[in-house]
Amino acid sequence: MADEIVNETNIEPASITQTGVEQAVPEKRFRRRRRFLFYLSILGPGLIAANAGNDAGGIATYSSMGSQFGFQMLWVMVVVGIGVGVVQEMCARMGANTGKGLSDLIRENFSIRLTAFVMLAFLVANGGVIVSEFIGIAAALGIFGVPNWLGAPIAGVLVWLLIARGSYERVEKVFLVLTVAFFAYIIAAFMAKPDWGQVVGNTFVPTFQFNGAFLTTLIAAVGTTISPYMQIYVQSAVVERGVTMRGYKYQRLDVYVGSAFSIGIAYFIVVATGATIFPATGGTGRTLDSAVDAAQALTPFLGEFARYIFGLGLLGASFLAAGVLPLTTCYSVTEALGLENGVSKTFKEAPTFWGMFTGLIVIAVIIAMIPGLPVVNILVVLYLVNGLILPIILFSILKLINDKELMGKYTNSIVYNVLAYGLAGIVSFLSISYVIIQVLAIFGLQILK
Repeated sequence: MADEIVNETNIEPASITQTGVEQAVPEKRFRRRRRFLFYLSILGPGLIAANAGNDAGGIATYSSMGSQFGFQMLWVMVVVGIGVGVVQEMCARMGANTGKGLSDLIRENFSIRLTAFVMLAFLVANGGVIVSEFIGIAAALGIFGVPNWLGAPIAGVLVWLLIARGSYERVEKVFLVLTVAFFAYIIAAFMAKPDWGQVVGNTFVPTFQFNGAFLTTLIAAVGTTISPYMQIYVQSAVVERGVTMRGYKYQRLDVYVGSAFSIGIAYFIVVATGATIFPATGGTGRTLDSAVDAAQALTPFLGEFARYIFGLGLLGASFLAAGVLPLTTCYSVTEALGLENGVSKTFKEAPTFWGMFTGLIVIAVIIAMIPGLPVVNILVVLYLVNGLILPIILFSILKLINDKELMGKYTNSIVYNVLAYGLAGIVSFLSISYVIIQVLAIFGLQILK
């Protein structure tokens, strides 16, 4: 039959075969492109939440890790990265299974006093960090010649318009676009031309120093990377996105990819400063007080271009965090009070949510415009508050995720629990240690030298 068709149409068999191949190639490419776009569409809450941790304070911390200790703390990024992935995944799973945010579950399953304490401390800590993000935006714009008094209010208006005038889907897309700015730090790391043999060696072989600077930097890195607002945001975002356990495997992928990308960016920031600033000090190290300080410090080694690259990364990071942090704060407080919330809700439907969101941005912008603010001292106090909240949040998450009445068959496995409790214990110990060290320092007592 095939031969008859070929003869009637005067087409050689070889031609048919060739045509089939030519048709198959575009179809394969189309399927690959469709698969790539599908996986790209999965990215959302996990990627945004994890990268929001790479804010102005985070960039300053990671830059100091490299400038003070070279590549010696790169292994910390691997350990902390696992911790971020585990904690974020548990929150995403709770959101998908229960359809409720973390603050909502804490209110329903814990005492009123505990809920009130956590929410009040969270509001104070986040409010201050929001201010630091707008200071970061103004400082980053200052690198490009925009004055502080102009940069902060413009940023405030843009963030407010983006979130208040858009749906959750649009807000999420803009947040995802902002993560592209983080590639600036990867470029800076390769421009630094590090010894990649040393980089790989320090990544997998831990180095530890028993001195105050090393331990304090280690504690700050953990507290900066695993922040309470990240857990609250990812769970609330999963709920607002309408994710259920039926499609959760894709959300889990988003969480793990987001965590890996976030830690990868932090990793390259350490590489960039470790390959330039640390060797220039003769191995004695140098403390950097801010992300802008890091950008300025890199200029003699990598030129003005690197300074602008670091500034671009800071701008994108601060914009992302300046959007995520007010949202997280409003989610947490309104969930704890049992009030309507969500980006897709109107002002009429969720007045407390939008009123608080607007107020946080206005206050942050006004404070950020004040010249000569002691930003570093403010951040220390805020990290103290976050250090107090973090252990409570982590063990609350573990109690909730293992509640069979709440989670059914989606509780943690034994292996996952061993890993999660181990990480929570270590993170809690470091956070509490950081609080004790800083409180004693306020009274002039130095227990670490």
